Amino acid sequence: MFFSPTYLMYMLPAFILMGLTSWYVKSAYNKWSRVQASSRLTGAQAAQRLMNAGNLYGVQIQTTSGELTDHYDPRNKTLFLSQGVANVASVASLAIAAHELGHAMQDAEEYLPLKFRSALVPVVNIGSNLGWILIMIGLFLRFTELAWLGIIIFAGGAVFALATLPVEFNASARAKQLLVQTGIIQTEAEQRGVNAVLNAAALTYVAGLITAILQLLYYVSLVGSGRRR
Repeated sequence: MFFSPTYLMYMLPAFILMGLTSWYVKSAYNKWSRVQASSRLTGAQAAQRLMNAGNLYGVQIQTTSGELTDHYDPRNKTLFLSQGVANVASVASLAIAAHELGHAMQDAEEYLPLKFRSALVPVVNIGSNLGWILIMIGLFLRFTELAWLGIIIFAGGAVFALATLPVEFNASARAKQLLVQTGIIQTEAEQRGVNAVLNAAALTYVAGLITAILQLLYYVSLVGSGRRR
């Protein structure tokens, strides 16, 4: 069922889009990670300077393994930077560190879209597993109402992907502005690099939303066709 022609019709465009955006992100990161920032600041140093400039206290910076594994955890107020970002003075490092710090600022300001997205996390964690199970059981038992309930629950993933967009776009906008205002980014070429890295990353969230919607539409078509039999 999952590898039916109908499934491929819905999901193949999503797979292609996700592959292209992943390639684009890595390409932009690899290019600008080789360009040293004129400020000579590493990602961790830049994040610390931005925290000081913004009077952001109580946030810790820690390194984490892997590549492009950078993230901010609001539960323990910790900014996790990969070693390639925390310890390297590149344009890409500055862009990524500033973006993640943007999330820390959102958390400190109790930014409403961030709070909404965080509230969705437990719902999505349950729905992503329970939703498709209810859909399959409903279809197998010809219990259409149960299948539609599964779709409603599964739709939480698409809602979460949609709620992610303003959070990520705002963090990137903050990063671009802060890096220029504090003088960490000093040239037009560096600004183009920051924009390239952050804009590429933003596309992954757009691709994630499209993928979630297409998967939801596939299940809707599955239940709809089952109901007509």
